[in-house]
Amino acid sequence: MLRSRGRRAVAAAAALLGLATAVLVAQSSGPTRSPAPRRSLTVATWNMCGVRQWNCADTGSPAVKQRELRRLATRAGARVIFLQEACAGDVEAVRRALGTSWHTAFRPYGEADRVGRVGTVPCAGAGQGSAGIAILAAYPLSSVTRVPSQQPTVGLRRGILCASVAAHRVRLCTAHLSPAGSDRAHPGWEFRDDQLKALVAAVPARRTVYGGDLNVNPPGDGNSASWVWPSAPYDVHQECDGSPDSARSTHVSGHKLDYLFTGLPRVRCTVRDTGASDHLALIMRVGTD
Repeated sequence: MLRSRGRRAVAAAAALLGLATAVLVAQSSGPTRSPAPRRSLTVATWNMCGVRQWNCADTGSPAVKQRELRRLATRAGARVIFLQEACAGDVEAVRRALGTSWHTAFRPYGEADRVGRVGTVPCAGAGQGSAGIAILAAYPLSSVTRVPSQQPTVGLRRGILCASVAAHRVRLCTAHLSPAGSDRAHPGWEFRDDQLKALVAAVPARRTVYGGDLNVNPPGDGNSASWVWPSAPYDVHQECDGSPDSARSTHVSGHKLDYLFTGLPRVRCTVRDTGASDHLALIMRVGTD
């Protein structure tokens, strides 16, 4: 998540320039496989901007965010949803609303202070619980694992969370990476390279879908942080949008920060504006035959 006091002002300026009009539109791209796979799985990733004190107070109420999360599962057809900046209360409320066949895995963020104490980040509002990352799925989740990765010594510790869906024999991992300057004691330290390596090392070569809010632009000549990317995400696996050159924006600032990678056949890739976050949702359908 890009953080600054003026982020809302930037977003407003972008809207006046027509940027939001250009990017906040649901679109589809990517190859349509023929013949269609007999079995498929639709996976979405969405940074909910649910932590109100993180410049998210003007992106919608908890009720609105819960409604849009339900719509990803119902109208958009996502059977697995990766979530970042989610409140535990919102995730649990949606799981209950979707029914007993839905399951969740949740990992709270950690906030490390200068003397080494690590606490959770509470979400504002009664019953909202802690902020964190989550996997919401229409299938039982097994082998749920918190993947170790380098994190700031002082500041917000995000993370990587993985689980398996036996019904499709797929390993799933959602991540929220640390943007530049995340370590308040060492603002020049970079974590995304080590975190991306840990994420890639946690997934198999083929039967996987992984991604989330990676807080970095796609690799390319115009990205000075391209060096943080390992080769596997685009060489061994494929991203929802395909190549870095065809990547679409997923944040109101005009950047692509949200990703879905897979070793399975891509069927469809959609960007969806929920209207309840400064991030768009990214939705990918993959064949699981």
